[in-house]
Amino acid sequence: MSLSVIDRNDVVLRGRLSASPEFRPLPSGDTLLVFKLVVRRETPRPRGPKSDIITCVSYLPALQRYAAAWTPDDVVEVEGALQRRFWRTPTGTAIAYEVNCRRGRKVPGAARRAPRTA
Repeated sequence: MSLSVIDRNDVVLRGRLSASPEFRPLPSGDTLLVFKLVVRRETPRPRGPKSDIITCVSYLPALQRYAAAWTPDDVVEVEGALQRRFWRTPTGTAIAYEVNCRRGRKVPGAARRAPRTA
């Protein structure tokens, strides 16, 4: 049996954008789209729901053009694959997990949160 038949890495997330998407130019000349989704997860009572902030990225120009119109607190749904990234720091190697998105869309009709007050 081939590995492609038994392995699967599919992620589907729906959450709120915590900030405007960022477009980072790379040394290769490509552009990387980076955004963070706040996704609630249920936990056993009595603690109630908790939230995770998930970093999402995409190299796809079509998704980057679409995401340029997204704003903080928009409800967005993405599909992609979980990936692990390594880089060197002055103190050693750092590791991060992120979702490499192949699709994304703003969820129509999703209610926006009431404005935050100070």
